[in-house]
Amino acid sequence: MYILGLSAFYHDSAAALLHDGRIVAAAQEERFTRKKHDSGFPGHAVRYCLAEAGITPDQIDHVAFYDKPFLKFERLIETYLAFAPRGFSSFRQAMPLWLGEKFFQRRLLDAELKAIGPDVEWRKKLLFSEHHYSHAASAYFPSPFEDAAVLTMDGVGEWTTSSLAYGRGSDLHIIKEIHFPHSLGLLYSAFTYYTGFKVNSGEYKVMGLAPYGEPKYAKLIRDHLIDIKDDGSFRLDMRYFNYCTGLTMTNARFDALFGGPPRKPEERLDQRHMDLAASIQAVTEEVVLKLARNVQRETGAKNLCLAGGVALNCVANGLLAREGVFENIWVQPAAGDAGGSVGAALAAWHQHYGKPRLPLSGRDHIVGSYLGPSYAQDDIETRLRNAGAIFTTPDDDSLFSTVAADLADGKAVGWFQGRMEFGPRALGNRSILGDPRSPAMQKTLNLKVKYRESFRPFAPAVLREDLSDWFEFGEDSPYMLMVAPIRKERRRQMTAAEEQLFGIDKLNVPRSDIPAVTHVDYSARLQTVHADTNPRFHRLISAFKAATGCPVLVNTSFNVRGEPIVCTPEDAFRCFMGSEIEVLVVGNCLLRKEVQNPALRLDYKNNFELD
Repeated sequence: MYILGLSAFYHDSAAALLHDGRIVAAAQEERFTRKKHDSGFPGHAVRYCLAEAGITPDQIDHVAFYDKPFLKFERLIETYLAFAPRGFSSFRQAMPLWLGEKFFQRRLLDAELKAIGPDVEWRKKLLFSEHHYSHAASAYFPSPFEDAAVLTMDGVGEWTTSSLAYGRGSDLHIIKEIHFPHSLGLLYSAFTYYTGFKVNSGEYKVMGLAPYGEPKYAKLIRDHLIDIKDDGSFRLDMRYFNYCTGLTMTNARFDALFGGPPRKPEERLDQRHMDLAASIQAVTEEVVLKLARNVQRETGAKNLCLAGGVALNCVANGLLAREGVFENIWVQPAAGDAGGSVGAALAAWHQHYGKPRLPLSGRDHIVGSYLGPSYAQDDIETRLRNAGAIFTTPDDDSLFSTVAADLADGKAVGWFQGRMEFGPRALGNRSILGDPRSPAMQKTLNLKVKYRESFRPFAPAVLREDLSDWFEFGEDSPYMLMVAPIRKERRRQMTAAEEQLFGIDKLNVPRSDIPAVTHVDYSARLQTVHADTNPRFHRLISAFKAATGCPVLVNTSFNVRGEPIVCTPEDAFRCFMGSEIEVLVVGNCLLRKEVQNPALRLDYKNNFELD
């Protein structure tokens, strides 16, 4: 049986395909359209999933959508009525869109699917899952656990903003919910907006900025914005927010509380912004910990699964792991709305059909999150030649030793291998790599390759077998969703003079043996690399270790700021030619910037809308 899962019409649209309960393909629409966070119907992703499985549209048994549009429409209407007459102007403008995309969504889905399979009776195949149930299903069913508590947190689904659930075997049920407008995700997004970053995109930046500041405003947030109970439940004071009926996240009362208007995009960051980031991060961690402790008390579970956009807060995840509330934690790598496509399909398989889970083997069923398109070597060569690329094709032994030497020489390497990752993180198949020992690598990659803010940290990809020698963390972290401290013996303590530097100026001070992946608080966002899930990436890091003694590489996504992660060999070549990446590897094709046709150089710095 084939079940197609869809998420669409808000942000990060995606499609996923199950065959007899096993995930065979999943991809975000943005990777094909090259439009960051594309919210449109994921037609390209659907076609990819069908092609990957080698099936035609009529072979799809059911299509599962990740939320219930009528409930969402109900919430929108009731919210505006509750705040009337405030917001009537925006309500009047939004109503035609809501009617088309929410109230008549079954008709819209049928029409979009007809473009893919004109003769298929799609309406008879449509199923709808509630938004947070889709999140919970995406986390629990693929997890390596026989039973687990499940915590989901995001902005808002239909009504729910957070849910506590419990899964055992093929049964998963929601225990408690927190409802709109009280939302931890929207509270965090309010500070994303207020500190000058883009909502639903810049939350990562707030998290990355937080260690440069002090949580000086945390008490102000607790006293005025959020009332947190001992069990982690909370209520927001809506007098400070504008997201229910307006076009902004915050209002004048919020501005007055924090001493000024929102920072304008691209405006210089100052210490106040860093302190605001640190403060909302601290409050978020408090809520997450209390919610997790409560669900553990209520269920007695030893295992925890996480999903929803807040589950991408890897700093909170790492704290949760270190606190030991649960013996094991598993986070859905596509924890945001894209992962809802997987959850909706799994919910249909297990709940609608009552099918048992796949046998547990100690590993999860996301297969490293390598669920996207791949390209055969001969196809890669044809595509690159047609793009005008000049390359050599060394054998594996020569390729890995050569690239390891390039990395050790300080070069930025674009690394394109195998199936594309599903979710927001590049995990060694669509990555830009660098030498973590270089004090200049973080700044170089941010400013000259990614064209983004210099403060944003990079992740270390470390051989799993060497993890405990470099980081204070003993568990798997294959999806780059846990933050942990650098081991003390690997650190370099800052001098008193260095400690007095303005936040971002601390970037230039080496803090460990691997300064390019060591944040200012001596933390790092870990990716453990396993030989069984990604043998080529594991082999490259092993070659780098053999050359340098260091089993770690800088790993960041293969894209520039505002661009989706590359999908095709042509995408990789364009990004290579439009940035200061010096070496590109696509399959076994090895490209060097200095031998390429200079007429093919691109200006990627201003090619995409800023994120």
